[in-house]
Amino acid sequence: MLYHARMDLPTLDPCAASAGTDVLLAARPWLRMDVQDGLLFDGVSLAAIAQGVGTPCWVTGADTLLRRVRTLQAAMGQVGVPVAIHFAMKSNDHLAVLALMRGAGVGMDVVSGGELARALHAGIDSAGIVFSGVGKTDAELDAALRAGIGQINVESAEELHRLSARATTLGLTAPVSLRVNPDVESGTHAKIATGHAETKFGVAHDDAAALYAQGTRLPGLRMDGLAVHIGSQIGVPAPFRDAYRRVAALVGDIRAAGHAVRRVDCGGGLGIAYGDDASLAGVPAAWAGAIATTLGGLDLALSIEPGRWLAAPAGLLLSRVIQTKAAPTPFVVLDAAMNDLARPALYDAFHAVVPVAPQRRAGRVMHLVGPVCETGDILAADRRMPEMRAGELVAILDTGAYGAVMSSTYNARPFAAQVMIGGGRWSVIRPRQPVEALWAGESVPGWLVRA
Repeated sequence: MLYHARMDLPTLDPCAASAGTDVLLAARPWLRMDVQDGLLFDGVSLAAIAQGVGTPCWVTGADTLLRRVRTLQAAMGQVGVPVAIHFAMKSNDHLAVLALMRGAGVGMDVVSGGELARALHAGIDSAGIVFSGVGKTDAELDAALRAGIGQINVESAEELHRLSARATTLGLTAPVSLRVNPDVESGTHAKIATGHAETKFGVAHDDAAALYAQGTRLPGLRMDGLAVHIGSQIGVPAPFRDAYRRVAALVGDIRAAGHAVRRVDCGGGLGIAYGDDASLAGVPAAWAGAIATTLGGLDLALSIEPGRWLAAPAGLLLSRVIQTKAAPTPFVVLDAAMNDLARPALYDAFHAVVPVAPQRRAGRVMHLVGPVCETGDILAADRRMPEMRAGELVAILDTGAYGAVMSSTYNARPFAAQVMIGGGRWSVIRPRQPVEALWAGESVPGWLVRA
C-alpha cells in the first residue's frame, strides 16, 4: 500500500514558499527575532557569531538538541514499553554532538567502519552501538566483532555467511539482527525510501524466516532478532504500523519454528516540518504508539534509530549575501553553496530561509543561489523574502541533519566553520578549513615532472 506522507520534496505551495519570518519562527520556539540584535538561536545572537567566525558557518544548538532527545525519550516512555534510542550517526557525526548524545544515554547506529571508529573515539559504550548497512567489508565486520558492539544488522544471506566466517576465524560470537525488507511503501522521496521490494536494503520478507533459521545453525552467530527501516522523512504513522505488523507476524513464525527472537530494531525515519507546517508536532507520540500496539506485547527488547528528527531542527547554516543579480526573478547570490548544503541539489529538498537582521516587510519572490559553477546550485527557489542587499545575513534552517556531514570541497571551497551554542554562550567546534589544507595531502609523482 502506498501512503501519502508529508514528503521532503520541492514545494510549490505558495503558503510554504512565501511564509513570513514570524510564521516560520512561531513553529521553531528556539529561534527568536530581537528588535535590536536580530535573530537569536537559544538566546544567542547569530549576527555576533557571523562577526566572530565569518560565513558560511554551521550553528548547532546544544540546548535544542538535548530538548529534542528528552522529548523523544518521554514519548517512548509514555507508552509503557521500554524503547532504547540509537542515534543515526550518519545524520550528524560531530564529536560534540556524539558527546551530548552519550551524556543523554543515547547509543549509536553506525553504517561504516569510520563511523564505528568515531563513535568509539567519542566514548560511546560499544554495547550501545548498532552496525547497519548493506556493504560491510570483512575489515569492518572484524572491527565490530573486536569492539564487542551490541548488534550487527545483517542485510543478506551472503553477509550472514561472511559474518559467520569472520566470527569463527576470530573466535568470537556475532550478535545478529536480521534486517527485513517488509515491502512497505513509506510514501517519501524515492531516494530516501528503503522499505519496498526494489531497494538494496534488507532481506525479503518472505525469505526472512528461513534465513533466520539458517543463521541459528551457522557457527559464530547468535541470532538475536530482527531489524526494519522503511525510509526517512515519514510524517504519518500508518506505514510504521504496517511494517511493524509484518515484523510482529514474522516474530511469531520464527518462534513457532522453535527459534528465539529477543529483540526488534524498529529503525528510524521520523519526519520533521521543513516549512511552517505545525501538524508534525505529535508524530513522536504517534510513532511510539505504533511501536507499542504492534510489538509491545511480544516480550522483546525494542529500539529505534532516529536521526533527522533529533538533529535537523537543532542546526542552521549562516550565510552572507555576496551580491544580487537583476532578472525577471532576481537572484540573491550567497556565500554558502551546494558544496556546503547538498540536500537542495541532491533531493530538491526544501529549507526555510530567514533574514538575520530584524524583520522588514516581505519584498518579492527571488532565488537564493550559491557561487558554485553549477546550474543546480540553488539553495532556495521562488522564495518571498525582504529585499536583500550585499553583506546581509540569512539563516538556512533545519540543517542540523544531513548538512555539514554531507559537505564537500567542490570548486576548492574549504569546509565551513562549525559553532555550538548552549547556555547562552558559543564555541567554535571546528574552525574554518584553511585553503592550503585542500592540497596538504597531495603529491606529484617525480616522474611526471619534466624540464
